[in-house]
Amino acid sequence: MVQGTGSNVGKSVLVAGLCRAARNRGLSVAPFKPQNMSNNAAVTVDGGEIGRAQALQAKAAGLAPHTDMNPVLLKPESETGAQIVVQGKRIATAKAREYAKIKPTLMAPVLQSFERLKAAHDLVLIEGAGSPAEVNLRAGDIANMGFATTANVPVLLAGDIDRGGVIAQLVGTQAILPDQDAATIRGFLINKFRGDPSLFDDGYALIETRTGWIGCGVLPWFDEAWKLPAEDALDIRSSDSGETHIVCLKFSRIANFDDMDPLAQEPGIRLTMLNAGQPIPGDAQLVILPGSKSTRADLAFLRSQGWDIDLAAHHRRGGHILGLCGGYQMLGRNVQDPDGIEGPAGTAEGLGILDVTTEMTGDKRLTETQATHTGSDTRFTGYEMHKGRTTGADTARPFATIDGRPEGATSADGRVMGSYLHGMFREDAFRAAFLAEIGAPTSTLAYDETVETTLDALAAHMETHLDLDRLFSLAR
Repeated sequence: MVQGTGSNVGKSVLVAGLCRAARNRGLSVAPFKPQNMSNNAAVTVDGGEIGRAQALQAKAAGLAPHTDMNPVLLKPESETGAQIVVQGKRIATAKAREYAKIKPTLMAPVLQSFERLKAAHDLVLIEGAGSPAEVNLRAGDIANMGFATTANVPVLLAGDIDRGGVIAQLVGTQAILPDQDAATIRGFLINKFRGDPSLFDDGYALIETRTGWIGCGVLPWFDEAWKLPAEDALDIRSSDSGETHIVCLKFSRIANFDDMDPLAQEPGIRLTMLNAGQPIPGDAQLVILPGSKSTRADLAFLRSQGWDIDLAAHHRRGGHILGLCGGYQMLGRNVQDPDGIEGPAGTAEGLGILDVTTEMTGDKRLTETQATHTGSDTRFTGYEMHKGRTTGADTARPFATIDGRPEGATSADGRVMGSYLHGMFREDAFRAAFLAEIGAPTSTLAYDETVETTLDALAAHMETHLDLDRLFSLAR
C-alpha cells in the first residue's frame, strides 16, 4: 500500500508507474483504492463508476476499469456533503458528520472487493488517501491505516521533497502514529526531487536511521506527468502557445473534465483553465462549460463570476460555446428540480443560449456510448454519467446521433452546442474534425498512444531511480 505524508504528494502517479513496471516484469497486477474523493469519475466494464485515477492505474496494468478497484467513491456535492458510491452504485448523500457514522459499515464491501482482486492477480497495488498522520480521523478509517491494519498490508510511505520539509514529513508521521499503525510501514521513498539526488544522501540516511524503515530510493521529478489524465482540475496544464484559444470554465464543483487532457496536448491549441475571478478572454474562439456535480449550484457560481455576461458577449462576437453534461444543462432556458435531486426543490433560470429545458430525475445514466458527430459525420466513443432529461426546439439539431436517435442540441447559428457525452476528445479523428469546424489547426496527435508511451516512460523512470526489487519485496 502506497500512502503519502499528505495530499498531492504523487500517490496516484506512483501507483500508475508501479502498475506498469510490475506488468512489464510479467506480473498480473491490479490497482486498488479503498476510498477516493473525486468528481472526476470513469465508467467501468461492470456498469458502475470509480475515480479516474484508478482508471488510469488500470490502464497501466493492462486492465479494464472495474468497480472493485475503488469500492468507495465520495463525490462532493456541496462544501459539507457528498454523494456516497459503493462498488459503483450510489447509496446515499451525506454530510461529513453523517458519513463518519456510515464509514465503519463500509469496511465489509471494501474488503470484499480487495479479496476478489487478490484472488485474481499476483500483485495488488493500493493507494491511500490524504495522510495517515490525520490521526483525528483514525476511528473507523477505511482509507489508510484502518484498511492496512485490517487487511494486514505492508505500507510504503511517500514524501514530497518539492514541498520542502520532507524529513519532518516522514519522521513526524512515524512519531504521531499509534504504535500498531507505525509498525505497518515497512519502507519509504522520496518523490519529486529536482536537481542532483546525491545532495540529499545525508537526509536520506537520517530518515533510515530515525525510522528504521527500508529506503526504496529518491525519485526525480517526472517532466512528462502532465501528459497523463489528471484526477484534479488543478493538475490540467494551461498552455500559453497555439493559434486557437480555448477556455474552460473551472466550476466550483467541476466534474468529469477529462476532455481537457487531450486539448492541453494539441500543439495548435492555447488552453486556459479559467479560475474564479478571471474574465473570459476576448480572444477565445471556444468556451467550454464542463460537467458539474451540482448544476444549479455551479450555475449560480457562474453568474457570481460575471461569466454569464462574458458568455453573451463572446457569442455576439461570433465565438463558439460547447456545454458538456451539466454545462449543457446550464446553456438552456431553465433547470427544473421538482424533487430536490440537487438540493432544495425548485427551478433555476438557465443562460438561455440554447432553446432547451432540463428536468432533473432520480435515475442516473451511466454507460459507454458509441455516437456519430452530426456536423462531421465522425464516429466516436464517449460516456454518459448524468441525471436529468433535456428537451426543446434546439434538440431538433442534435450534436450527435446514437443508434440513429438524436443526442444533444445545437443553436440555429451552429455556434452553441450541448451534449451529455464525456470523453469525446480522446478520439483523435473526432477531435481533429471538431477542431477543424471551429477553424482550429489539426495535428497528428495520437492521444491514447501518448498516454501509453508516457506510462512506459514513467515505469522506466522508476526502474532507473528506485530500487524496485526492494520495493516489490515488501509485498506479502
